[in-house]
Amino acid sequence: MWNRQKLIAFDGTLFEKLIALVEQYIEQGLLISGERLPSERELAKNLNINRSTVVHALDILTERGILLRRVGSGTFVNDKKWGVQASSTINWRLPAHFYQNKQSLYQQKADQLRNQSSVICDLANGDLPTSMIPKLRLANVSSHELVMYEKNSDQLQLGLPALKQQIVDYMQHSFNMVVAESEILITSGTQQSLFLITQGLLKPGDPIGIESPSYFYSLPLFQASGLRLYGIECDDQGITLDSLQKAVQQHQVKWLFLNPTFQNPTGSVMSEARKQAVLAFCRSQCIGIVEDDAYSGLAFDANLAITPIKKFDYDNQVIYLGSLSKYIGRNIRVGWMIAPHKVIENLAKIRQHIDSGLSILPQLLAQQYLQNHYISHQQLLRQQLQLKAQQLMSWLDRYFHDEINYSKPLGGLHLYAHLPITSVQQEAILLNQLLTNNIIVSQGADFGDKLGKIRLSYGHFDQNLLL
Repeated sequence: MWNRQKLIAFDGTLFEKLIALVEQYIEQGLLISGERLPSERELAKNLNINRSTVVHALDILTERGILLRRVGSGTFVNDKKWGVQASSTINWRLPAHFYQNKQSLYQQKADQLRNQSSVICDLANGDLPTSMIPKLRLANVSSHELVMYEKNSDQLQLGLPALKQQIVDYMQHSFNMVVAESEILITSGTQQSLFLITQGLLKPGDPIGIESPSYFYSLPLFQASGLRLYGIECDDQGITLDSLQKAVQQHQVKWLFLNPTFQNPTGSVMSEARKQAVLAFCRSQCIGIVEDDAYSGLAFDANLAITPIKKFDYDNQVIYLGSLSKYIGRNIRVGWMIAPHKVIENLAKIRQHIDSGLSILPQLLAQQYLQNHYISHQQLLRQQLQLKAQQLMSWLDRYFHDEINYSKPLGGLHLYAHLPITSVQQEAILLNQLLTNNIIVSQGADFGDKLGKIRLSYGHFDQNLLL
């Protein structure tokens, strides 16, 4: 594993080659979270390089947060990657390297299964199955009108006015929130909204707080922006104030990114009292909040409190992100951002310089959905997803003989569970057993979590495949 031949395959100086080798081993799963590396002396001997070169490379990896060095114990792969300021990993000679997902050995096996078998239960897929996606049609819009819309796209850089009005109505009906149309920016989804925020409101090295665990942790756009991510501990009501206060005190967190309703991956719902307490604390510390609300229309209990943090925001410190991708499918990429008008205008200008605006067709489809379909369709989704969640829980209890721990989903798309294991080897055995049964899950490590955690997206659960 540690030999000269492996090292010289990379470009750059010797210490750069060693950095690249360690990073590749971590990406490929050959070095796992918490694993101890050979000593500096052993590495120098096996790689036939100077010990000072080894020390230099390990120091750089430690500064980036990829490794941890403990006096008297050795050097370890960081089992908590929070706080890593990833230097830009774009290699202009190999541009695809950055855009490829960094896959663990398990993820590689899961992809092989997807390619080899058409009969799988892919519980790692967080999108709706096609059978639940509504069939939308445009009424009374000619191709000529579509062309004219596109020609006027510069005038519509904040979004189609008719769609923005539907979003105003949607927020009023769903949350009893009054939103001004001028504070809405239509986007191509949450990913674009987050990208615009990183480009317009943040700079490389800025410390931001996110839930631990969180899907934000694995987003390449944060890595590309060079942001420092700090995980904030959660309980069953979301992030805790103690952990938030500690992160702010230790790391001077400037922004807080939250997914408070049916959080991905845990499925937890932040209580209204907690939302207001977090908001009040952030206001006192001049910390902005980005609230991602992707699942609030999927509550199984009509009385569940799903009020956005944004509703309690009277000081314009919360940027609210809405999206329809979890309701109408990822192919119709439409979302929206609610923020002060000046912020909206500035971010729209950034987008205009990058991609010249939005396509009109998905906006028209989203308008149709919000105008004519969402109430009945989301009701049907809630019923179907709740049934699938119940079926998944019954199967989990049988398969793991009641030894698996999880919280009953309150809505959304995900169930988060803790496997009955105590070691990396046990986790690998259980995950491989699931793959043998054509079942794919998401590992907690994908969300910055510890050993034994898995996310199961029950929208794709099919009990008929497991009989």
